[in-house]
Amino acid sequence: MKKNIYIDFIYLIILAASFGGVMVLGALVAPVIFHTDRIVSEVLIDHYNAGIIMGEMFHRFSYWVYFLATFVVLYEAISYKSGFRDAITLASAVIVAGTSLMFSAVYSPRILEMQAMGREATQSDTFEQIHIASEIDFKVLAVALIVLFVRRLMLLRTV
Repeated sequence: MKKNIYIDFIYLIILAASFGGVMVLGALVAPVIFHTDRIVSEVLIDHYNAGIIMGEMFHRFSYWVYFLATFVVLYEAISYKSGFRDAITLASAVIVAGTSLMFSAVYSPRILEMQAMGREATQSDTFEQIHIASEIDFKVLAVALIVLFVRRLMLLRTV
């Protein structure tokens, strides 16, 4: 048995938790926040304020995503140097790191910056384009995370 199996398991847990976070925020939390009119009748949150709430959630999640990117890069670099090379894990790890950094360092700060400018800024074409790009980035991150998780799990079985 490989002697750093515990690190492998921690890595898999981090990948799975990150995928879970992406899914919960994107598929569960966002639809609820943006559609409070379907759930409650007395206290409604308008689209702008719902965006502020979601922006704060994504900002806080960004700290985890920075950790994720760092951990993935370190783990995969050490694995690569140790001779455990696989094209699928390398490609998906690069995508995870890249989309993580784009989400945390580019999209989230830019969206929060535009939200701070007021409603008008969030109704611009620029904001819409950044928001759509961030949604695509988040979806690509989810797919890359699940591919990396499954591939690492498969490789762990063969060791």
